[in-house]
Amino acid sequence: MNNLREINCKEIFRRAYENRYTWKNEFNGYKGKCIFSVNNDIHEGEFSLGSNFKPNIQNIEDEKIVKSIASQLFEVCIHRVKREFISIHSENNFNLLKNSESGIEMIISGKNKGDKYRVKNDFINMVYRKIHGIIIEIFVEEFLDTGIGYLSKKYSSQTIDPDTLQSKSQKLEYEDKFINIGEEHYWILNSRTIKYLNENREEETQKFIFEDLSLLK
Repeated sequence: MNNLREINCKEIFRRAYENRYTWKNEFNGYKGKCIFSVNNDIHEGEFSLGSNFKPNIQNIEDEKIVKSIASQLFEVCIHRVKREFISIHSENNFNLLKNSESGIEMIISGKNKGDKYRVKNDFINMVYRKIHGIIIEIFVEEFLDTGIGYLSKKYSSQTIDPDTLQSKSQKLEYEDKFINIGEEHYWILNSRTIKYLNENREEETQKFIFEDLSLLK
């Protein structure tokens, strides 16, 4: 194990941050078929997602399902935007919490005080961030190495009350699959499976499938 004083957390996080897979700035979006299922209830439609990252879902009447599909598309796409490390984290300091087999865990002081991250092998495998007054905690189990950056493909997510530090939501277990399309080799979400316990403590599974994918010109 490294001497703790020799660990430069900001540099370690910067390398992992820049190792994430992002789309090129000239990406114009894509379109395809979308399928949503929960408890054998299946809905099919079409979607398009422009360069403004605003999903347009068609041929599905249930507004709740439309919003759910749109939110998954938006959530995935917003993480593909390339933002320079210095523009996001210039006002943050990264302070070591612990170094273990799971990775190097650090806490932020400065602009985003209290946020935490964990990094192992240039992959960010834990995120603990306060967003819009709620803490979101994510643990990543598996990654996809695209050759030009990594994508999280198996992970859990849960929201936490910032005052009580008690969970505010069910833990959601995600499994994502991606497909490589186009001459520019864009990695696009092909399917997302979300498992969770319902109000009766029974496991439910939501599945979002995106197929017949093509890039917008």
